[in-house]
Amino acid sequence: MQKFFTIIGGMGTMATESYLHQLNLRTPAHADQEYLNYILVNHATVPDRTDYILDHSQPNPLPSLLEDIQQQSQLNPAFFTLPCNTAHYFYDNLQAATDIPILHMPRETVKEIKRRYPDAKRIGITGTRGTIADKVYEDEVKAAGLTPVLPTDAIEDETMTLIYHYIKENNEVNADLFHRIIREMMTEQHADVVILGCTELSLAQEREPETTFPTADSQSILVDRTLELALKMRNK
Repeated sequence: MQKFFTIIGGMGTMATESYLHQLNLRTPAHADQEYLNYILVNHATVPDRTDYILDHSQPNPLPSLLEDIQQQSQLNPAFFTLPCNTAHYFYDNLQAATDIPILHMPRETVKEIKRRYPDAKRIGITGTRGTIADKVYEDEVKAAGLTPVLPTDAIEDETMTLIYHYIKENNEVNADLFHRIIREMMTEQHADVVILGCTELSLAQEREPETTFPTADSQSILVDRTLELALKMRNK
């Protein structure tokens, strides 16, 4: 297969499925042959990223992710995507293991915020405890000259319940809880826009969209960047 990219997914599987669904929906195709060439690595058994970030005695996801990158690099894809925000904790290690570029989802999300919401200054961040603890979004927001707004402990508890109990364990989106999290980030934490910094939150947005408050859906933005690169590669 020529002119393809590789998706390192499975973290979690339903969120990866949402990423693929949106990617295929947005591809301007009118025949089978007009869709994109890609390889999906649905590595569902990668250890939990948040567990390791919060407690390094837990199983380390990095060896599994490095194995995926090294194996796939032998096939020479044009680029990699990593549709898991928390896994970007390991981004520098993964990029150092290959000459093939890996799209950086948090970085692309912050770039899109500056483009789409030029007047926004206070950027709310939601995600797993691992994503909050590893500061991957906080650092990108600061680097862009904006102010990161973190969730309170109570909001973070609600977010973890939505991600792990409802979505990961039961493949269910609690719409009231999802919308409450966004509302609290806006009204209690005074964010101008809220980053959906977990692909399970992106899945929630796909199934039960939040339309009242401005959000930046990291997975949706990754879909757009993936599509741009893939179409540019195909049209060369």
